[in-house]
Amino acid sequence: MPVAGGGFEQCYNAQAAVAAGSLLVVSADVVQAANDKQQIEPTLEALAGLPDGLGEVETLLADSGYFSQANVEACGEAEIAPLIALGREHHHLSWRDRFAEAPPAPEDPTPLEAMCHRLATPEGRALYALRKQTPEPVFGIIKSVMGLRQFSLRGLDKAKGEWTLATLSWNIKRMFVLSHA
Repeated sequence: MPVAGGGFEQCYNAQAAVAAGSLLVVSADVVQAANDKQQIEPTLEALAGLPDGLGEVETLLADSGYFSQANVEACGEAEIAPLIALGREHHHLSWRDRFAEAPPAPEDPTPLEAMCHRLATPEGRALYALRKQTPEPVFGIIKSVMGLRQFSLRGLDKAKGEWTLATLSWNIKRMFVLSHA
């Protein structure tokens, strides 16, 4: 993958789709693409292949690295409501901005306009805020507590196997905690 300052390094980009309620990893992959924009469609395909007993995916929460109009449209085709940040969010909004009423809904919106409106509503902002507390702890615990800061094996297939094992271990650990709740 290209790295800052020029040149290339053998790197991988680990992906995980995490269920908001349980924090279980429901889809995991490793790719060599530095950009996350190409990862929505493979994730949607993986989510479509999940057993029906796990429930329906209603909303996809993703940071601005995943934003593109094509990704918003792909979510719409999969009948999943996207909430993908359009860009970096400003911290410490003024109270007027924080408590401002949502703009009126556009008439006959495109999928992108519908998502932008949803992100501007209090309900959409509250739902999008879950993104920070859903996948981030999973990645943080896998890296810091479980010790997977870098892949030990070389080659994309071996790195995928290592990531699958790490996310499986996370899920077993998480299910143990959930079983006592």
